[in-house]
Amino acid sequence: MARVSDLRTMKQFPFSNLGIVICISSLALCKPARAQMPSVSPNGSPMSQSTSPPPASQPYGSNSNATATSGTQSPFYGSVPEGKASPYVLSLSIKDAMERGLRNNLGLLLESDNTLEARGEKWKELSALLPNVNATITESVAQIDLAAEGFRFATPGIPKIIGPIGIFQAQTNFSQSIFDLHLLDRNRGASANQRSAQFNYKDARELVVLAVGNSYLQTLSATARVQTLQAQVQTAQALYGKSVDQQNAGVIPAINSLRARVELQSQQQQLIVARNNYAKQKLMLARIIGLPPGQEFILSDQVPYAPLAQMTMGEALRRAYASRSDYQAAVQRVRGAEYFRNAATAEHYPSLNLAGDYGDAGIRPGSSHGVFQVGATLEIPIFAGGRSHADALEAEASLRQSKQQLDNLRAQIDYEVRVALLDLAAAADQVEVARSSVDLSSQTLNQSRDRFAAGVADNLEVIQAQEAVAAANENYISSLYAHNVAKISLARAIGFAEKGVKEYLQSK
Repeated sequence: MARVSDLRTMKQFPFSNLGIVICISSLALCKPARAQMPSVSPNGSPMSQSTSPPPASQPYGSNSNATATSGTQSPFYGSVPEGKASPYVLSLSIKDAMERGLRNNLGLLLESDNTLEARGEKWKELSALLPNVNATITESVAQIDLAAEGFRFATPGIPKIIGPIGIFQAQTNFSQSIFDLHLLDRNRGASANQRSAQFNYKDARELVVLAVGNSYLQTLSATARVQTLQAQVQTAQALYGKSVDQQNAGVIPAINSLRARVELQSQQQQLIVARNNYAKQKLMLARIIGLPPGQEFILSDQVPYAPLAQMTMGEALRRAYASRSDYQAAVQRVRGAEYFRNAATAEHYPSLNLAGDYGDAGIRPGSSHGVFQVGATLEIPIFAGGRSHADALEAEASLRQSKQQLDNLRAQIDYEVRVALLDLAAAADQVEVARSSVDLSSQTLNQSRDRFAAGVADNLEVIQAQEAVAAANENYISSLYAHNVAKISLARAIGFAEKGVKEYLQSK
């Protein structure tokens, strides 16, 4: 929590309202998050690096992107709006925002569909190993022209036309693979891909929580900026009014009042920009969580400064490799690629199948008799034009790519954990320095204001002190943002985002 008591020295001047703003700014962020999709880019846009397993029906090609995007925007910055806008102003807490995001966010919905698709591909491969049974009932009439069939009879009395003949047949057909290593490995590969898709879905939930938390904090930051600039405008207005009074009294020259007016208009211009940015940040948050278009809302939660317990590098890395869903998904993709590679190799191996039918056949249903046929087939591939060799090469390439991506992701996780821990330590130090800067600049402003009132100095000194206070408070907001982002980035890096972001950001 911001030290309100440390800002009480600002209470004598209209600028003292900034003390309240600084308290509010302790819950805000001022920059876009660096969180990942799996990380958030420096401009705040989530970027997804997660990929789904290749469809089981096309196992030998390169992996396809898991998440469809519209243009270049991440789907985690989109949603399917829920319900209709109400005339009331919605009070939105972090918990409410995250629950809405987990219901409506487009990235998560698309990943859910990918999971369903992977499940379908798994059943498609399994169906080749399960019995296939179907029943048919046929009743037909046939007439045969022997001459058309090539029969020529010189003996009189033999008919040239046979029929019409009635034929009835009802039977059940079945087929079953007894042993086919190719089909077995494809089924195992599809099962691994399904598990990978499930891990991708869990990872998408973490990305949604990260995107919602990041956007919520950006909106809080925009709110704090508006309130800070409002206080600065009040300060500039008061200074301008005092300068005009002193000029009218002949105490100071006209340049002082002109200088104060320029400062006032500069602060007013910045306030206009800040209000516009605040409105756009609210629209972005509404898009991420799926609020109905036009729904008015306010943010009800604050995010006070709270140091995070230290975590060793070794502990953080162990948690990351054990908990990161994207890492587990990559492991499953490698396993799936290995099974599909084995399946391609097994195309050279013999397979054993069983097939048969049983039913009734006769001229009509009342005069039918049971018939059946059953047989086992051993199929031995000899030459298929090099197709098996081509499939094996494609599968080997896909396996190598999956392993390379897994190794890269492992190194990326190591990088992200180390960067998050460095950022967390640096941000905590920045907060302490920023607090001191706020105190010192506030004291400087008070002294400059007193010197101006006493006629010892002109208002240029006061304006410079105002700018110093504004810069100090900007740095304070920035450091608080950096600390909060470092916490949620660490939570993402160690695979703790869904629980960690809620724990770190919700009001106590």
